[in-house]
Amino acid sequence: MNTQIKMIWDFRGESAQKIAEHHAIHLKEYIALEDINDAFVDTEIVSPMHTIAFLVVDETLMNPLREKLKPHRGQKYLK
Repeated sequence: MNTQIKMIWDFRGESAQKIAEHHAIHLKEYIALEDINDAFVDTEIVSPMHTIAFLVVDETLMNPLREKLKPHRGQKYLK
């Protein structure tokens, strides 16, 4: 099995959760439009003032997607 990468966008402040949820909608639209298989998008509340939106993809897709989508950070995805 290939390594998966979690591409992360951080949102902070009182509206962080709503903004992250909205960003996740656009990420889902992008993976559908580009027909990217075996990828998924979700959000995670880190604290009341910090929420992330993330996209998990195969490591082979990381570089081209990083250039196009400009995530704030990334890490190996551990199930």
